[in-house]
Amino acid sequence: MSFFDEADEPRTEPTAQRRRRASGGGRRPPSEEQAIRVRRGVAIVIVLIVVILIVVGVHSCQVSARNNSLRDYNNNVSTIITESNQTGQEVFDALANTGGSGGAVGVQSKIAAAANRATNELNQAKKLSVPDEVKKAQQYFEWVMQARSDGISGIANQVQPALSNATSKDAVNQIAAEMAKFYASDVLYKSYSLPLIAGALKQAGIATSGPNAQSFNGDQFLPDVQWLSSSFVADKLHVSIATPGGKPTPGLHGHSLDSVSVGGTTLQTGSTNTLPASPPPQFTLSFTNGGTNTEHNVSCKVTVSNTSITGKTTVPQTTPGQHATCTVTLNASPPAGNYTVTATIGKVPGEKTITNNTLTFPVTFQ
Repeated sequence: MSFFDEADEPRTEPTAQRRRRASGGGRRPPSEEQAIRVRRGVAIVIVLIVVILIVVGVHSCQVSARNNSLRDYNNNVSTIITESNQTGQEVFDALANTGGSGGAVGVQSKIAAAANRATNELNQAKKLSVPDEVKKAQQYFEWVMQARSDGISGIANQVQPALSNATSKDAVNQIAAEMAKFYASDVLYKSYSLPLIAGALKQAGIATSGPNAQSFNGDQFLPDVQWLSSSFVADKLHVSIATPGGKPTPGLHGHSLDSVSVGGTTLQTGSTNTLPASPPPQFTLSFTNGGTNTEHNVSCKVTVSNTSITGKTTVPQTTPGQHATCTVTLNASPPAGNYTVTATIGKVPGEKTITNNTLTFPVTFQ
C-alpha cells in the first residue's frame, strides 16, 4: 500500500518549475529590446528632420515672397517715376515754346493735360502694394508725387496771365514758386525715398549693383535750378516782368532799325520803291539790340500814309548786341498810288533814344 500511495501523490515541483519557465519565457532577449529602442530613436530623428524641413521650407517661401514683393515695389516706383519725368518734360517743353500755335491758350491746354496725368500718377503711387520694409519710403514717395501734381496744376493756372499782353509779374513769380515744389520733389525722392528702398533691398539680400541687380530711376524732374528764378522764367516765356511805372533794369536799353526789305529787295530811303499792292506785301525789318539788356515783347510796326492800312508783330525776345528780324504783313492791299511807308521798332522800357527806331520809304503800289 505504501508503494502505491507514494506513486499516486501529486508532484508539485515540476509545476513550479514550469511556472518559472513560463515566466522566464515571456521576456524579450536583450538584443530585441535594443533594436526597438533604435527604431524608436530613428523615428524620432526622422520626425524632427521632417519638422525642420517644413519650418525651413515655410521660411524660405516667406523670404521668397517678401523679396518678390520688394522687387515688385521698386519696379513699380521706377515705372511711375519714369512716367512722371516724361510728364514734367512736356510741361517744360510747353513753357519753352510759348510762341507756337495756339498762343497762351494752347500752352495752358498742354500744361492742364499734363496736370491731369500727374494726378493719375499720384493716384497710382497711393495704390501701390507696399511691403513693411519700405513703409517710410512710400510716405516720402507719395509726398514726391503730390508735390509734382500740385506744382503742374499751379503752373497751369498761372501761365495765361503770365503770357498776357499786360504781363502779370505776380503770375511769373508764382510760376517760379511752383518750380520750388519740383525741386523739393527731387530732394525727397533722391535723398530720402530712393535710399530707403535701396537699403531695404540690400538688407533682404537682393543685389542693388552688378549683373542682374535691381535698377533704380534717379533722373531729375526739374531740368535746371534756374527755373526757381522769376527772371529765368520770364526769359523762357519771352515776357517782361517789369511792372507799369516800375524802374527798368540798370544799363542801356533800346534798338536801332537797320533795314527793311520786301521779297528779298532792300527798300531805299532816298528813291521811290515800286511794290505790288496785292497780295498784301510782307515787310522784313532787320534791327539790332544796341543795349546791354535782354528785351522782351519788342513790337514791329509798318504803316502806309493816308490810310488805315497797317501791320504789326512782336518779337518775344532780343539779345544785347545781337541782330534780330521780324516779318510784318499789311492787313490789306493798298490802293494803287504813291505813299510813304513807315517802319518802326517799338520803344522798350528804359530806352532813351528812339530816333534810330524808325525808317520811312517812298513807295509806289501797283
